[in-house]
Amino acid sequence: MDTSIAMAVALGAFFVLVVVVYSRLVALRNRVESNLAQIDAQLKRRHDLIPSLVETARGYLANERGTLDEVMAARDSARVAGQAAPGAGRGLDPETMTSLARAEGALSSTLGRLFALAEAHPDLRADRNMMRLSEEIAATENALSLSRQAFDDAVTQLNTALEAFPALLFAGMIGFRRASPLGPLGSAFDRAFDRRQEPPGR
Repeated sequence: MDTSIAMAVALGAFFVLVVVVYSRLVALRNRVESNLAQIDAQLKRRHDLIPSLVETARGYLANERGTLDEVMAARDSARVAGQAAPGAGRGLDPETMTSLARAEGALSSTLGRLFALAEAHPDLRADRNMMRLSEEIAATENALSLSRQAFDDAVTQLNTALEAFPALLFAGMIGFRRASPLGPLGSAFDRAFDRRQEPPGR
C-alpha cells in the first residue's frame, strides 16, 4: 500500500514537472516564432522599397545599369529565400535560415554599391524621392537589426532550455527541436561606407 502511494505521488510529481517544462518550452518556441514574424515583416518592407529606389536611381545612373539590375536580382533572390519555408517552425530549419541570411547579405552588398554610387552623384543624392527612400530603408534596417538580435537571443534561450534536465529526456519525443539563429544580415549603408573607404583602383 505504501509502495503504491509512493509510486502514485512520484508519477503525479513527474506529470506536473512535464506540464511545467512543456509550458515553458511552448512559450520559448512562441517567442522564437514571434520574433521571426517581425523579421519577415521588416524584410518584406525592405523588399517593397527597393523597386522605387532603383527606378529613382535609374534616371541618374544611366551608365550603371548593371549595378541596378544586380540590385533587383538580389532582391528577387532574397524574396525567394524568405518564401522558401513560410510559417511556424521555419526558425527550426538550419538550411533555410542559412539560405535566408546569405541571400539578404548579398542584397545588402548590392544595395551598398548603389548607395555608394549615389554618394558620388550630387544630383541623385539631393533627389527628394531618393532621400525619402534611403531614410525609410535605413529605418527598416535599424529595426531589422534589433529584431534579428531579439530572434537570436530567443533561439539561444530555447536551445538552452532543450538541453537542460529534464527537458532533454522527452522534448524531442513531443515535437520540440533546436532552433537555428539567423546571424547578421548586413546593412546596405555599412557596405556603402566600407566601399567609400576602399583605396582607389579596387
